[in-house]
Amino acid sequence: MALTGRVIHRRYSLPELQTRGAKHDPDRRPSCGSQDELQDASPSQPYLVVDVEDTLERLVAREDTDGDLHITIEDRGPKVITLGTAASSGYQRVRVHGHRAVSSMLEELTSSLEKEDRVSVVDGSILREDPLERIQRYIRERFWNSLTRRLDGDVLELAVKDTKIPGWDGTPIIYVPRAAEEQLAYYRAIAAQRPSLGLKVIPLPTEITNNVYRDILKNPGILALDTEEYVDAATGVTESRAVPFVVPGGRFNEFFGWDSYFMGLGLLEHGRTDLVKGVLRNWVFEIQYYGLIPNANRSYLMLRSQPPFLTDLSIRLYEATKGEAGAKDLLRICIQAAIKEYHRVWTSHPRLDDATGLSKYCPVGGFEIPNEVEPGHFDAVLLPFAERHGITIEEFTDKYNDGLIDEPGLEEYLQHDRAVRESGHDTSTRLDGRAANLAITDLNFCLYKYETDIASALETEFGGKLDIASEFLLSTSNDDTLSSTWRRRAEKRKEAVDKYLWDEERGSYFDYDVTTQSQISSESVTCLWALWCGIASPHQAALVVSRALPKFEYRGGLATSSISTCTGVSAHGHQWDYPFGWAPHQMLAWDGLARYGYHDHASRLAYRWLYTILKVFVDYNGAVCEKYDMTRVKDPHKVDVEYGNQGTQFVGYPREGFGWTNASFVCGLTFLNRYMRRALAVCAPYDSLRQSSNPAQGEEIKNDQDHKELLN
Repeated sequence: MALTGRVIHRRYSLPELQTRGAKHDPDRRPSCGSQDELQDASPSQPYLVVDVEDTLERLVAREDTDGDLHITIEDRGPKVITLGTAASSGYQRVRVHGHRAVSSMLEELTSSLEKEDRVSVVDGSILREDPLERIQRYIRERFWNSLTRRLDGDVLELAVKDTKIPGWDGTPIIYVPRAAEEQLAYYRAIAAQRPSLGLKVIPLPTEITNNVYRDILKNPGILALDTEEYVDAATGVTESRAVPFVVPGGRFNEFFGWDSYFMGLGLLEHGRTDLVKGVLRNWVFEIQYYGLIPNANRSYLMLRSQPPFLTDLSIRLYEATKGEAGAKDLLRICIQAAIKEYHRVWTSHPRLDDATGLSKYCPVGGFEIPNEVEPGHFDAVLLPFAERHGITIEEFTDKYNDGLIDEPGLEEYLQHDRAVRESGHDTSTRLDGRAANLAITDLNFCLYKYETDIASALETEFGGKLDIASEFLLSTSNDDTLSSTWRRRAEKRKEAVDKYLWDEERGSYFDYDVTTQSQISSESVTCLWALWCGIASPHQAALVVSRALPKFEYRGGLATSSISTCTGVSAHGHQWDYPFGWAPHQMLAWDGLARYGYHDHASRLAYRWLYTILKVFVDYNGAVCEKYDMTRVKDPHKVDVEYGNQGTQFVGYPREGFGWTNASFVCGLTFLNRYMRRALAVCAPYDSLRQSSNPAQGEEIKNDQDHKELLN
């Protein structure tokens, strides 16, 4: 009997097998072997031979008791299955038992089913793989590849697909800047060569007027990115292809702004400089042709941006590749693009506040009621306006978006909403209803980093001066070529940050409302970005660590805001509030703390976050999620909040994880010593690690009694 083979008859999907398994006898034994030869699987008998459909049907029927096509700690099955060994051609049988092993078997069988294997040989050691090794292997060998996209003919249909738009008719549309002649020719050729795609290639004018934008809103599509030439290895012919990028995962199937930065950090740790180069090239293309790095490359997101990180990622890539041909050229063009973005986007009106010299999130243009949100998201806001006009919410939305109804009060609300979304923190109690009025800490920390990064790059790599290419020239370009100009800008921003955003008594940084001319009281974990960008003095950093940090630290890592900030907020509140934690805040906090010498704090926080991720990964069939509840012990991925949670919607096994969470795990490991890694590999919570280690390996933060209970 051959141990592997391809199926020639109709195959069943896992959901179909689940239905069949409900009628299947769960105790039916395989025809080979005898009960007397039953024994536990061991390293001496690592290989198992299985009939894929039959075994998967039995496994699902017995173990997936809640019917979600996962096997988790919440399923009430026996957590054991009997299989034959490959060495005995299936005659001798062994027990595969335990949650981790049975869950891993579900993955192996689902993968074999997808490959149309009828019979499969499974390496038994995989079923007992160290969970720390397993999650790293998943990220390195599977997740990054699954999240990679190119806007070319082979995957364009997948990339254009957008499940966030209600009623989208499925027509693939790509908007290409009229001035990007190479890209326009490339996509027109794809449309002609692949008529089955039904691809519409629409040239995008340089100036996006209100009427142009209204037409775009009615015909949502994807924005073109960069292309490149390569030599086809098979034919030796020079061809064109789209430059690759990575997507966050789940319902987010496009090229995002700040998501790409954090994914880029993880990709660098895994040596995937090819994908990081793609991220940077596509960012440069967007700045050159769209004038900014859009929220994401969807047509309806083209007028708002996201937190800027171009300089940091470009310098990190250069440090990793400086011995390669073209590395310095890419750094040069990235710095030029960043300079253009700095002026055109972040330090011009309406984002620049003249009185303080600080910047705000305040997108230019856009007037629509966003349609990429959950159905009914704006109903409570829109209902009074619709009733005043005597029409339904749907009718009001259409007329408002078409410019047939003018409601200044609603426009003010929507401008703040757009600013919240540009901040990346959509949505948040801290920013709700006032975002466009705030000189925000995190944005100004990012811009300080731009200023110091550009100055350093000019000094160390370009002799203190950089010529700027015509496509990035601005009226300020004469001054922009000098590193001294950027040093002065950084010093000026630090003075403004200290004056308007710093509070000595509270030992932290706060957003400043330019309309009330006062700091707001909301406490945000983004105060730690001051350490990441280097704007804090040693004294300020010490106060942030001693006074602010304890307000955000919980057993699972750093929460986005303090409890007091969310007092009185609905239990079904905002996803960027307490008690939820997100990868970007963890990663920037670790880097910032390490930069100022707080290595024990950085490693402690990294351990807490990585344990949270790994616990869910082990207990819930390999899930790696968008966000987590920092206070939940058993199931921190279960978040009862707007938009739910991404990274849990898969069948049988995870294909993607979630982009920046994958990256945070990879980067977080670099902050752990060998002792901490060994403890993490056995899923030891930080509390047990702290109790069994010396203070240098696990220092407990000082806090009030209620907070200590949440920590432990």
